[in-house]
Amino acid sequence: MLSELIIRDFAIIDELQVRFTGGLTVISGETGAGKSILVGAVGLLLGERANSDMIRSSSDEAVVEALFDLSGQDSLRKMMDDMGFGDGDEIAIRRIISRSGKNRVYINGRIAALSPLVAIGEALINVCGQNTHQTILYPDRQIDILDGFGGLLSLRGDYRKMYDAYCQLKERLRMLEEKQRQRAEREDLLRYQMEEILRAEIIPEEDASLVNEKNILVNIQKLAGLAQSSYDALYQRGESVLSGLHDAVFAVREIKKIDPSLALSDQEMDEIYYRLEDAARVIRDYANRLSFDPLRLAEIEERLEILNRLKKKYGGTLPTVLEKLNEARQEVEAMADVADEIAKLAVRASEEKKRLWDAADVLSVQRHRAALSLVTSVETEIRSLKMENARFEIVFHEHANDRSDSIPGEKGNDDPEFYFSANAGEAPKPLRNVASGGELSRIMLAFKKALAAMGSVGTIVFDEVDSGIGGATAEIVGRKLQEVARSHQVICITHLPQIACRGERHYRVAKQVAENRTTTYVSVLSDEERVEEIARMLGGVEMTQKTRDHAREMLTAAR
Repeated sequence: MLSELIIRDFAIIDELQVRFTGGLTVISGETGAGKSILVGAVGLLLGERANSDMIRSSSDEAVVEALFDLSGQDSLRKMMDDMGFGDGDEIAIRRIISRSGKNRVYINGRIAALSPLVAIGEALINVCGQNTHQTILYPDRQIDILDGFGGLLSLRGDYRKMYDAYCQLKERLRMLEEKQRQRAEREDLLRYQMEEILRAEIIPEEDASLVNEKNILVNIQKLAGLAQSSYDALYQRGESVLSGLHDAVFAVREIKKIDPSLALSDQEMDEIYYRLEDAARVIRDYANRLSFDPLRLAEIEERLEILNRLKKKYGGTLPTVLEKLNEARQEVEAMADVADEIAKLAVRASEEKKRLWDAADVLSVQRHRAALSLVTSVETEIRSLKMENARFEIVFHEHANDRSDSIPGEKGNDDPEFYFSANAGEAPKPLRNVASGGELSRIMLAFKKALAAMGSVGTIVFDEVDSGIGGATAEIVGRKLQEVARSHQVICITHLPQIACRGERHYRVAKQVAENRTTTYVSVLSDEERVEEIARMLGGVEMTQKTRDHAREMLTAAR
């Protein structure tokens, strides 16, 4: 419930403070006095767009503040706690508009963004005006009204969770299928790379071995010459090393026969001789094996060309080429896993789709039942508002017809639309196309009366919804407002005395000029002041005693 509204430097309001109570509060005043400014200020508290034109001339900023009592609104208090703004049974909202563009929002003293303000504002106040906040005209909001009336919002919330989960599943499946579509080209490349590497039959460190063999074949003549020269020096020439060593061994033995102190044993001398003899034999065999094979050299060069090409393509070394082979093999195997996952997800998506349709059908059955009840309630209220021949219907359109290729929408498979006819013999048509201003005012009131028991918000503001009506209809509208006020705080801006007289509290909006500046002010009316205001609304500029008596009679009857 709105407890207090404070406005400073907003439009033509200098400073204004209004305290509200429960029940029905009416606000009246001359045309142009500033009644709509109050609604505009409330709109800012609901998160409506602000601009510097709203700031009073010569001021740098405008401020709108409100205090709300949350008693009995447990769901709203929980919302506040979840958002981090919980602070007992009250909520204070402050909106500052600055010419510098640095606008600010405070909720319970904490700076906040517009999004939480909008969410909280929608739960606090519902403004019903002639041209704004008329949600009953929009088909995309009519389903919310129906579900709220039928108590289906929780059921729809469960359905929405299933819908979101299904959409996430389908998105995952779509991404995998897209990956699968790209897989063919990628897999062809990988398989080509694997085949190219496997065909080469690479042996680790093979390239180094081949380079060494090639180096030998290229230098075969030089190697043969060196080997022969070495062999000749050791063994073949007349003055070879082994020949000289043989003489040295003989000489050492002769010395030791005379002087055994020579520190060379026969064994050591023999060992030196035999080791050199073995070396000469190895060199001889090596020289005998050396032969130039041009075919083998061509094979080596061809093989090295293959290996070097692979190294250039796949990383520079044979180990990196083999690593690339392993990576390609793993990626191809992973692609097979993607195909398996797609198949599993497709089965799961089919099952979830059936569950989603089943849930949408359950929701649809409940909606049709709620629609019958809402139609009855609204028609009853409309006809009591001097529209005896009015007909109200809810026409259900299907969101999707082909269940094999489509799914229901985020709110189910129903697209209900409100249809209306005010005259006998005329078939109902979409409400947004046929209702006049006066009819729409009464239809809106009928909805508020039918939905009052829901208690969706604590405060309802009616901004001149009595436009286009008068006489007995206006009196009935006043009674309906009183009935709505039994379960809600109702603030009604009106120009009709039949409605104004039914308020439990009556405010008058007026403006005055002082020092060449116009200022709007609001005052609560005493009993006698109410008589004068009702008389003004009845009789215009000149008020007679008869008009005052009539006003007093209306107030007494309303009480």
